[in-house]
Amino acid sequence: MSAILYPVARDAEAALAAPVGRAARAREARDLAGGEAVEFITRPVGPEFASREAALDVYAGRVEDDRPGRVRSLPPEDRYCRLAELAAQVGGRRRMLAPVQPTLRDGRRWPTPPEQPVATVWRLQISFWRIGAGAEIPLDGPQARRVRRGAAEADRETLDALTRQPLRPFRPQQPLDIGLFEVRTPEAPHIVIADE
Repeated sequence: MSAILYPVARDAEAALAAPVGRAARAREARDLAGGEAVEFITRPVGPEFASREAALDVYAGRVEDDRPGRVRSLPPEDRYCRLAELAAQVGGRRRMLAPVQPTLRDGRRWPTPPEQPVATVWRLQISFWRIGAGAEIPLDGPQARRVRRGAAEADRETLDALTRQPLRPFRPQQPLDIGLFEVRTPEAPHIVIADE
């Protein structure tokens, strides 16, 4: 069982500032939410910082600090926040490296990395129980691969819900009829013999 008591709130800002309460399990969070559906999520909150040190200074007491002379360890129940390094936004969008094709040249598989690394920023990530409609994901909905193949572009919330669905096969898996080191003879396919 997790010893972390996660905030229960409608959004990330409320979870950081004034949560309804704190709970370790979904049942407890649902009780705090007055019986409404809850969903466990992790979201970024607050401003972006150019360095980890600047973020640690602002969020002192919210995250663990491992800098020499400022070491701070939080109690287990308060470890629901963490700092994450993200790619910096350029023109309103996060700049990511373009995918590269492998090259088999001069005994090297991959090309040399770019001279300029991607600029990064630090932001606080908070894990909490979100209260609200649509928080519970129905398991009887369509499979993710069928939705993605459709012509319509799905929004972020739909894609997030689809990634949290359990994996389900198209049809039940058939039992294996022969072992790893067994083969069927060509002249009598109903007979299985050892391959060693």
